[in-house]
Amino acid sequence: MTRPLPTPVDQALAAAVRAPSPHNTQPWCFRVGPDRVELRLDRDRVLRVADPDGREARLSCGAALLNLTITLAANGIHARIRLVPAAGDPDLLAVVELAGNHHASPEERELAEAVYRRHTNRRPYLDRPVPEASRARLSRAAQTAGGRLDFLDQPSRYEAVASLVRQAEMVHGTDSRYAAEAARWTGRDVASPDGVPTVSAAPPALEDQFVPQRGSHANPDLPARAYERQPLLAAVLTGGEGPRADLRGGMVMQRVLLTATALGLASSFVSQPFETPDTRTELDRIFGDAGTVHTLLRLGYGYPVRMTSRRPAADVARPIPELP
Repeated sequence: MTRPLPTPVDQALAAAVRAPSPHNTQPWCFRVGPDRVELRLDRDRVLRVADPDGREARLSCGAALLNLTITLAANGIHARIRLVPAAGDPDLLAVVELAGNHHASPEERELAEAVYRRHTNRRPYLDRPVPEASRARLSRAAQTAGGRLDFLDQPSRYEAVASLVRQAEMVHGTDSRYAAEAARWTGRDVASPDGVPTVSAAPPALEDQFVPQRGSHANPDLPARAYERQPLLAAVLTGGEGPRADLRGGMVMQRVLLTATALGLASSFVSQPFETPDTRTELDRIFGDAGTVHTLLRLGYGYPVRMTSRRPAADVARPIPELP
């Protein structure tokens, strides 16, 4: 007996779950109806210590939303997005209405294909600059999604952010609750459908070298390695703040990441300064009136690494209940 071919919505859901999330927690679930898909927050998968207000989880859900809609577009379906987090149902984040036919652009098809190649690369990158043409395309990707990408080229700003990363790492290093939470989600077997497997961990850096990585994502059993001398860092920003801005920030972030993948670039996240109150406040001060900074990305050229697993879309999608 042959299995039915996956529908465009099936394909879009399979793409949605490929989105990145802190410690690969995958804090999303979906409700599917004949003419719409609802994106909801799975609070059981929100990091209660590192992400107590769910901001990083909403960013991840925004990334899943971008994967979903870009795949629908590539399959010829126009998706109308409503960002709807509200006090009455705060876990309902967005509704995607299937609104007719769509003529996919070459860029949409390219980004939809990149969904399955994008992955976080925490390991050392090459000391090879990212060309201006690639940087310009990454900036355009952010603008297309409704945000902005700010490269940290100014030495004073770069050093200020690097100092905040170190400060946040020191705070995390003395927080037993943070360490216990990280331990629950890291060091997993490679077959685990969530969390970060040991094979995806990064080697320690040589002494005194700045590496914008979580200490919990380093494998002390690996020999120390030299990382790139000055990682290329970029901030993802949008206007406004709050849950809707977080979702928009996740969509901007993911469009940048998919574009980076299409350009042959590796990427990872610099999340530490967002996870302690003092460093978060200082980060907002550094970027001033530029907008709400949602995340920091590390971009460059790296060697291939193994991709982490995901839960199947069938495990996170349910039909929308019919009204009585």
